[in-house]
Amino acid sequence: MSPAILILLVFGLGLAGWLSARARAWSFQKAPGAAKLAALPSYHGWYVALWIVIPLLLFVTLWSVIAPQMVLQSVLADPAAANLPAFGFERQNILGEAASVASGAAQAVFNPAAQPLVEPFRTAMTRYNIIGIAITLLLAFILGVWAFLRLKPDFTARTRVERTVMMVLLLASLVAILTTLGIIASLVFETFRFFGMISPIDFLFGTHWGPDPMSNAANPDGSRYGAIPLFWGTIYIGAIIAMIVAIPLGLMSAIYLTQYASPRWRAWLKPLLEILAGVPTVVYGYFAALTVAPAIRDAAQSVGIAGASSESALAAGLVMGVMIIPFVSSMADDSIAAVPQAMRDGSLAMGATTSETIRRVMIPAALPGIVAGIMLAVSRAIGETMIVVMAAGAAANLSANPLEAMTTVTFQIVAMLTGEGSFDHPATLSAFALGFVLFMVTLGLNFIALRVVKRFREAYE
Repeated sequence: MSPAILILLVFGLGLAGWLSARARAWSFQKAPGAAKLAALPSYHGWYVALWIVIPLLLFVTLWSVIAPQMVLQSVLADPAAANLPAFGFERQNILGEAASVASGAAQAVFNPAAQPLVEPFRTAMTRYNIIGIAITLLLAFILGVWAFLRLKPDFTARTRVERTVMMVLLLASLVAILTTLGIIASLVFETFRFFGMISPIDFLFGTHWGPDPMSNAANPDGSRYGAIPLFWGTIYIGAIIAMIVAIPLGLMSAIYLTQYASPRWRAWLKPLLEILAGVPTVVYGYFAALTVAPAIRDAAQSVGIAGASSESALAAGLVMGVMIIPFVSSMADDSIAAVPQAMRDGSLAMGATTSETIRRVMIPAALPGIVAGIMLAVSRAIGETMIVVMAAGAAANLSANPLEAMTTVTFQIVAMLTGEGSFDHPATLSAFALGFVLFMVTLGLNFIALRVVKRFREAYE
């Protein structure tokens, strides 16, 4: 049974509790000589509903994790599972096929060995579905009756409901923080494992990148894990070439839309510009690989540049710059539009031209938002993967020639974590070290952006 059915059952029981509690509160109010209710009847309903819904949702979440394991153990204990392979992919494939047919997700099994397990799976699923529904109804009854019996005319239901909602909102706000802490902890742990095998000096300052997943993990060659070419490729493509494209075009488009375009033109151009942010990155990758990169190669060969490749940092950087134009443009547009009209009118009244007003009044006043947009665009660019995979190549080159193939940190993370590599090998663990460095760089960029924004914001307040 899908967890969605249990969730719908939970909300249905919560609605029943809400209606019954609200009716009970109205009966208190209509009783002869009744005192004024301490809270509205709807708060009494919400109190009972929350006591039903919140614990039951926690139970459904836990049951959706436990029940499949209990079903599997029940099937493995059946005599029909005696002929299963001891371990490995074939065993998991047989069990998966039988479970799919038993649940109705598939019509028939492909492997004949899975057919005897279909009925045990179906029986176990039915049994634990009934158990899950029974426990849900029992918990709902116990919790609902307990909350229902607490309702009285002087019961402060509103205070308790608002306190519960506040706790739910607090937990929701902590999800992002806890997720970030979990990401940092996992990165730090695996990075320290990697640095236990490879010297941090070799990793951070080495100039040759060529991990060998087949090498001896006990005595790895640290000289093959120099990440300087990856860092350079990431900065060169994402923070130099892409920004040379995105910053001027994004800023000029924002200036035109806020200062020169008519409302009719703005109503059409701004949504069209922001469509770029919704295009999937794989589409940009195809465009870079099939159109931009060959065009750059042909143009380079036509002017006599030998060795021009169809995979180049220039192709990836140009397309990446186009992709992040909306990040720069939208933030700059909003920041310039938020500058008080009095500042613009005052500059024009003093005799300044429109261009002088933009350069000396509007841009400086909107600088915090513009810087924030640029930093957001840089963070987005250095974390891009698909465009680099399809247009820049996999060669870790330490070169300033934009026509050469280059690779980035994100590309190597994907390369190291895909395949059959062991998580005890330094080649695989290097992906976590690269991710940790990329995380620290992004954090540093955000910190710099906040400092710049704070400084200029104080100056204009």
